[in-house]
Amino acid sequence: MKGNNPESIKRDIFKKAKLYYQLAHEIKQKEDFTPGVSKINYAGRVYDHREIINLIDSAFDFWLTAGRYAKEFEKKMCRFFKTKKFYLVNSGSSANLVMVSALASSHFKNRLQPGDEIITPSITFPTTVTPIIQNQLVPVFVDCEIGTYNIDPNRIEDAIGPKTKAIFIPHTLGNPCNMDIIMDVAKRKSMIVIEDVCDALGASYDGKLAGTFGSMASLSFFPAHHITMGEGGGIAVNDQRFTKIALSIRDWGRDCWCEPGKNDTCSQRFNGRFGNLPFGYDHKYVYSNLGYNFKITEMQAAIGVAQFEKLNQFIESRRNNFNYYYEHLKPFQDKIVLPRWEKKANPSWFGFPITVKPGINVHSLIKHLEEAKIETRRIFAGNILKQPGFMNVKHRISGDLKIADMIMERTFFIGVYPGLTDKMKDFVLARFKHFLK
Repeated sequence: MKGNNPESIKRDIFKKAKLYYQLAHEIKQKEDFTPGVSKINYAGRVYDHREIINLIDSAFDFWLTAGRYAKEFEKKMCRFFKTKKFYLVNSGSSANLVMVSALASSHFKNRLQPGDEIITPSITFPTTVTPIIQNQLVPVFVDCEIGTYNIDPNRIEDAIGPKTKAIFIPHTLGNPCNMDIIMDVAKRKSMIVIEDVCDALGASYDGKLAGTFGSMASLSFFPAHHITMGEGGGIAVNDQRFTKIALSIRDWGRDCWCEPGKNDTCSQRFNGRFGNLPFGYDHKYVYSNLGYNFKITEMQAAIGVAQFEKLNQFIESRRNNFNYYYEHLKPFQDKIVLPRWEKKANPSWFGFPITVKPGINVHSLIKHLEEAKIETRRIFAGNILKQPGFMNVKHRISGDLKIADMIMERTFFIGVYPGLTDKMKDFVLARFKHFLK
């Protein structure tokens, strides 16, 4: 029958998928907002028919593990960051684990040994700290700043001890840290820097993208972040020393670098000697690192490719939403602390953080917003050492964590993601005004 071939059928399905999106998804997204009734999310996925079509296209291939879409996405991110390599993983948390594990790998000449220390901020996300502990390393906690909610860069050098070997820096809520001070300290003290850029895709400092300063950087593609694959993450590898190590740790710890479905890329599959294995042992089953299977699925990568094309408009929308709240909340600076950023920083905002001043009850303000269906979130774990799972971990504190405690007690954030409409933002602002006046 004319037109009854796979490509023709595929085109017809794509057309119907677009129509389905318009009828089942787009209409819902454009439904009228009802103040106090409709929910205002702090974050969420923003998409159109292109993500759905890519997802269907990848399903037709039925190449379930990472394939052509994954390769395409990794190439796009390599070009975006101008980095050596970009590896997709199944989450930003896994990306952090790969990076820290790479620092402790026996294939890294200056590997970190059990008991060595990594400096990191006390206001953080749990899976920035957990990989340090998992690798038998010791987190050294440094206090943070109100306003930026980042590590206090002027306290880093004082935190360095005889066993301190690295600095792990998250750019909180998309707000870049002071990388001048951090990289200067790292260079003078021969410290490795790795970055957590899960909240900060597209942020820059002095014209240079966050994620390109350190040896490696982690990304997250969870629905709350700048672009999404549902679940997913990535590692930007800027330091040639870690390109093979990071890939190995992501792929079971294996020594072989063949793509899935490929054999004998090096033409030496049965000609090597590794460890105490017999000569000629199959290279596809040689493991040179303690690794995991952190690979992503092709279906997730297909969504990511479509999302990547929207990245610039997503970043612009986040900045516009942030600026709206910033300008309209200025009159209330006697009651709240507005966010601030470094002069050289151009944030790519994940959220709009607010610290209440003495005399304002943060619980009452949060309740006032939540009762109106306006979602709020705390600054992640707050002072991580106050969390039940971290109270007894081996660690060191440099100085005190008074500001971290203050942030934990008085700070929260609201959303700036691209799904917000003008009506939503106007209502959020009105709710703030009602409380603060």
